[in-house]
Amino acid sequence: MTTNRREFIAGTGALMAALTQLRARAAEGAGTPVEKLLAGIAEDLLADYPETATSLGIDNGVRAALKARLSDRSAAGQAAIARRVTARLERLRTIDAATLDERARIDLDVVRTAHETAAEGFAFPYGDVALLNQNWSYRNAPYVVAQNTGAFLEIPSLLVELHKVATREDAEGYLARLEAYAGQLDGETGRLHAAAAQGVIAPDFLLDKTLAQLATARGGNVADWSSVASIAKRARNLRGNFGAQAAKIAAGVIAPALERQQVELEAHRKRANSDAGVWKLPQGDAYYAWTLRAATTTTMSPQEIHDRGREELAALQSEMDAILKREGMTQGTVGERMTALGKEARFQFTDDAAGRARVLDFIAGRIRDIRARLPRAFATLVPGNFEVKRMAPEVEPGAPGAYGGAGSIDGTVPGTFWINLRTTRIWNTFNLPTLCYHESIPGHVWQGEYALKLPLIRSLLAFNAYSEGWALYAEQLAAELGVYDGDPIGRLGYLQSIAFRACRLVVDTGLHSRRWTRGEAIQWFATTNGSGLDEVTSEVDRYCAWPGQACGYKIGHSEINRLRTKAREALGEKFDLRRFNDAVVGTGGVPMVVLAREIDAFIS
Repeated sequence: MTTNRREFIAGTGALMAALTQLRARAAEGAGTPVEKLLAGIAEDLLADYPETATSLGIDNGVRAALKARLSDRSAAGQAAIARRVTARLERLRTIDAATLDERARIDLDVVRTAHETAAEGFAFPYGDVALLNQNWSYRNAPYVVAQNTGAFLEIPSLLVELHKVATREDAEGYLARLEAYAGQLDGETGRLHAAAAQGVIAPDFLLDKTLAQLATARGGNVADWSSVASIAKRARNLRGNFGAQAAKIAAGVIAPALERQQVELEAHRKRANSDAGVWKLPQGDAYYAWTLRAATTTTMSPQEIHDRGREELAALQSEMDAILKREGMTQGTVGERMTALGKEARFQFTDDAAGRARVLDFIAGRIRDIRARLPRAFATLVPGNFEVKRMAPEVEPGAPGAYGGAGSIDGTVPGTFWINLRTTRIWNTFNLPTLCYHESIPGHVWQGEYALKLPLIRSLLAFNAYSEGWALYAEQLAAELGVYDGDPIGRLGYLQSIAFRACRLVVDTGLHSRRWTRGEAIQWFATTNGSGLDEVTSEVDRYCAWPGQACGYKIGHSEINRLRTKAREALGEKFDLRRFNDAVVGTGGVPMVVLAREIDAFIS
């Protein structure tokens, strides 16, 4: 570490004093005692998860110290966070919600529910609880590191994509975070070792993927690593030769930490078997029940969710069957006919650079089209500011097909719609349109921009069933806005996407409650929904690493539709779809029971 950076970190090292000052300022700026408490909790969460301050673009001014820090992923660090969660929860439970106005009750309910759910997760002696970290709050993982979980995947992306480098202080903070990243890796490795002692070891097929990705992350010349090349390029006009310093940190501390994590995971691999579900873990059934509560914000049992998936799938495939028959496809199951449709050359992209470029052009065209339609679905519009980007190659093998979200609060950093292009075989011209609406507008990017208008504490917290339910509802809105008029194959793609989420209810509970094997899950999914094996294999592996998460989509979507039907029936001719949509998206991330109360208020 250079003397300058030691001085810089020492300057930011008075962090607790700075945070005390921040909490005091937050309280001064707030109004009621509850608003003061929640404003202080927001600063506490930013201190626990400094990455959130960067993703929201608020790691500046009085919060500049956060730009040199990362969350503590060691066992001791996680235990300290868990203690703070418990202490905050005790304070939140002392407040009588009946004394508050409606908006304050919602804010309190959101913060308390998030803390209650997180506290339940921290009570398990293994896994990674991400509920209160805005960047990764959608997933909870039984395995500290897997093909889609861990610092080696998450931190380089954060630094390259979100950490601004405009000044020497920004660049010094970047270097401090590189060193903290090495510490995160070792912290995770220690937790992996402790988990293995309890028999908590990822399935062999996940470890094979993870080890291959770690080898990619560790491979090559450190100067060519994205996290090193990025600072070298962006700080080239700043005094200090930051590229050389970053390369030194990468070679001296990050690479050895990656190697130590690789050695630990190789030891896991020697003991691993192919059991896919968390039923095999200590307290496995209880752990899965918690992940379902966290993902759906309901108390539905695995059996109820499994049955719901099969019922909704049957209804969706009935409509698909009718369209397929009108298109002259009458033989075989709906899944078999959709598989055959996906293999037709007219719907495919070539699996090369030209095909990947065509995918991106296709997405751009669909986004231009939907922008023009959105005023018919919303009375209040947000900018929908985002970019479409390909995922990094080291991330793609273990990542989902796509993901997206809003940018910074001030709008200077746009949102992102990340597309996985490891192979174009997972995409075709009838499944890409609905993906666009899900990940960008009026889906995740759109919803996220409304949330950024709420008090800071509400921008820091998200609920999987709400956010993913909204994104699936966004796919439905696009269809209702006429994007598939005269395009029956496109509508099939949309219906297949909704059916895909119904299948998730069946597969996730099948793996973790009914003890399905990975092979059984892949086979059932591919043949039932007609999805490609490449896509389905990646999906099933994701459910193994993030149990419960995939159930939030359809549960949330069905609840939004239930509430819409309720509002339409209650209001009759007074029902305005635009204002209903404003009410849902303007509420911000909430548990589904809170959304139901909000829609009752909208009706009244």
